[in-house]
Amino acid sequence: MTSPSERYQAAKERTGHARTRLAVFEQSLGFDLDPFQIEACRSVEAGRGVLVAAPTGAGKTVVGEFAVYMALERGLKAFYTTPIKALSNQKYVELSASYGPENVGLLTGDTSINPDASVVVMTTEVLRNMLYSNSATLDDLGYVVMDEVHYLADRFRGAVWEEVIIHLRSDVQLVSLSATVSNAEEFGAWLDTVRGDTDVVVTEHRPVPLWQHVMVGRDIVDLFATDVSFDEAADDSERPAGIQEKVKVNPELLDLARNESRLNQRTRWGSQRPGSGGRKYERGRGSSAPAAPQTRTPRASRPQVISQLDKRGLLPAITFIFSRNGCDAAVRQCVDSGLALTTEAERRVIAAMVDEASRDIPEDDLEVLGFWTWREGLVRGFAAHHAGMLPTFKEVVEKLFAAGLVRAVFATETLALGVNMPARSVVLEKLDKFNGEAHVDITAGEYTQLTGRAGRRGIDVEGHAVVLWQPGTDPAAVAGLASRRTYPLNSSFRPTYNMSINLIAQFGRDRAREILESSFAQFQADRSVVGLARQVRSREESLAGYEKAMTCHLGDFSEYSAMRRKLSDLEQSASKSKARSRRSAAAASLETLRPGDVIDVPGGRSPGYAVVLTPDTNAREPRPTILTEDKQIRRLHVGDLDGPLDVVSQIRIPKSFNARTPKDRRDLASSLRNALREHRPPRPAGGRGASLHATGTERQEQAIAELRRKLRAHPCHGCSEREDHARWAERWWKLRRETDNLTAQIRGRTNTIAKTFDRVSSVLEHYGYVAPDADGVPQVTPAGSKLRRIYGERDLLAALGLEHGAFDDLDAVELACLATALVYQPKREERGLRPRMPSAVLDGAVDILIRQWSELTDLEEAEKLPLTGEPELGLVWPMYKWVQGKHLQVALNGTELAAGDFVRWSKQVIDLIDQLAKVPELQPDLRRRCREAIDLIRRGVVAYSAVSE
Repeated sequence: MTSPSERYQAAKERTGHARTRLAVFEQSLGFDLDPFQIEACRSVEAGRGVLVAAPTGAGKTVVGEFAVYMALERGLKAFYTTPIKALSNQKYVELSASYGPENVGLLTGDTSINPDASVVVMTTEVLRNMLYSNSATLDDLGYVVMDEVHYLADRFRGAVWEEVIIHLRSDVQLVSLSATVSNAEEFGAWLDTVRGDTDVVVTEHRPVPLWQHVMVGRDIVDLFATDVSFDEAADDSERPAGIQEKVKVNPELLDLARNESRLNQRTRWGSQRPGSGGRKYERGRGSSAPAAPQTRTPRASRPQVISQLDKRGLLPAITFIFSRNGCDAAVRQCVDSGLALTTEAERRVIAAMVDEASRDIPEDDLEVLGFWTWREGLVRGFAAHHAGMLPTFKEVVEKLFAAGLVRAVFATETLALGVNMPARSVVLEKLDKFNGEAHVDITAGEYTQLTGRAGRRGIDVEGHAVVLWQPGTDPAAVAGLASRRTYPLNSSFRPTYNMSINLIAQFGRDRAREILESSFAQFQADRSVVGLARQVRSREESLAGYEKAMTCHLGDFSEYSAMRRKLSDLEQSASKSKARSRRSAAAASLETLRPGDVIDVPGGRSPGYAVVLTPDTNAREPRPTILTEDKQIRRLHVGDLDGPLDVVSQIRIPKSFNARTPKDRRDLASSLRNALREHRPPRPAGGRGASLHATGTERQEQAIAELRRKLRAHPCHGCSEREDHARWAERWWKLRRETDNLTAQIRGRTNTIAKTFDRVSSVLEHYGYVAPDADGVPQVTPAGSKLRRIYGERDLLAALGLEHGAFDDLDAVELACLATALVYQPKREERGLRPRMPSAVLDGAVDILIRQWSELTDLEEAEKLPLTGEPELGLVWPMYKWVQGKHLQVALNGTELAAGDFVRWSKQVIDLIDQLAKVPELQPDLRRRCREAIDLIRRGVVAYSAVSE
């Protein structure tokens, strides 16, 4: 029972709250706000910045929407930034419905709607570009909402978030919305440092409880022994004893795992790799293929999984499959099984929406897009969702899922990165994924992000996460993922060429250096130095003790120990010298190869005779292209050789030779065999045939002999306790090395970002993009001003291409093709010969780019900077066909590109060409060709947008 004074205080607070803008905003929502939402919104109304860290689905976007409301109330502008275009489109539609389309705008790389509106939704890169160009759109800006701010950990794009946070005017209120991260307070402390008063609001409570299950066969089994919700399963060192007992793993699952383990041991199938229940197993003895583990539990098919969820009332569901092909295959399997989740009336509505969305797609393209299987799946209530699909198709899936007409979606993990598609249940087929290099276990943070989609606020009483049982699944590891839902937010910030030249132009070099030192990356590095310094002090004390223990009465044992260590190092170095000499000679011999040289490859992937097709003299490690006797095209690497390569003969390669034509390869291989049979001599050696010099090794042997003599003559050599002293000396050296490494780390982390900026500035000075004025102060030159308007992974290379005339002689079609080389990133390294270009003019332009890239990467390597990616030519021909007006099917024919990937890359090409067109002092004719190229690309499926202008 409360006292009169307490009741009076509560009434006073209610009265005060009723007069606030927050109270008016809350009345418009139709639901009560949670305590964390109220706390964060009050910070916004009080004029302070706020960081909100909350689980997916907790409702943190309400805080961002309140900031938008505050901006409109105060007659100011609000920018709502998101990491991906799909989320920007979605937020634009939502805010337009709330405040009217006349008050809301949208800006992404390829879409501009009502850009001068009071509320503008945009991708974060667009805001960064505005800040660097001092855009007038920034006038009257009062609030910026950064949705999914934890993206700043992304190693490719994360720096953009820090750039925006650092460069926004100090009077702009920043509302940062993040997933639950374990170091929210650290991130908040940095925001407070660079932005001023910033409150940190953290909640780990899910408004819709999440229950964890494992699907064994067709049975859905609880992961934990008793009912444990998401909040209770959370990893917390202060968890009450009663809860500790509740989060024990279901013994039924533990028994199943033990039985499977015994079964596989008896039958000598492979052993499980460590981790969270992945499926990599060692080969059985004598087996030529990876062994599959045995199990007595038959796995449910994908249609059976959906049927079981349907029977238990757990639909709608998102099944995460870490493969685009797997998602498409799941839809085909469900169609083939006859599964249907919709009524006849629902099918008619779905069919009408699908047919409307595909109305403008040419009939010829529908087949390559997999349209008919996609349509049949949608009509039955299930669909795929991944980046390889046309944006049109993905948007239809999102709309139908949100409307409750599609009840099962098979998606890749990209769906979990922001697009608002909550479901009642989430299914994980596997707990490992391919990251581009190897199969790795998903992290606790990724598990939380994926399963966070389960449970729709205001619709579902509870959400469900279901992991499919696979042979080798470790229930304890699954429980570990389910009970550790936070992960640290680590900065990926580093100065780029574009960032650096913009900072120098706006603030001067010295001030730019100071600004970069205020980044979150440097903030984290400085904090870590404190702990490292503590470790150094502790080790220095131990070193003093070791030094005392190795004292010898006959002489200076530390000197003797240093001689022993130097001798050991010299002996190891001598043993490596010969191998190193062989490798150097091998690399030198590869550099001297010429087209038509016949060589004998001793080992590697392509042993035997081969003819050189294309040398590789410019690369740091030459990798010439060869044709083997069995007509295979290969790249020869220094690792294939154990010494210099000898040219044994020579043949002429016809000018008309095309490596892609089987007949040409067959004829050239025949010429190779004839040359060997006739003992045709090679061309004159010239500089070829690097010999192995042993002078280095001889000098090393002399030094070793001299050092051994000095060692025997040292007073400590005759000590009876010499080996005891030596053991203490070895410990001293080992600890000294560790301490020196820590000291080097401290030096490396101090001013890390500023040092990188200095190296980037050095590259810019080399190219004359930054030069000292009459007073010796670095200034941006006219050539450097062009780089200020070019953003992307290959920003400096694009500027160099402009400067050296790569674009000068190209028509609009060729210009579109060349731009792809500066944007495209293939999923895997595309080996083989450089493709023939559609025209000689374009071929010359590509030569200019590659020459500039080679010089640039040499410079970057010398400056110890990350290397700029090589121009990629894999999108040239598809783009060439597309801009000539060919159908999508024709453009993609002969490539591995998915339709959605082609559309995504095409939009990035448009973005780059648009940047080039806006470069200052560009030739008017080149600017006209850029605009023409954009118009040629932006047609059909590339021009489609989910929102209407």
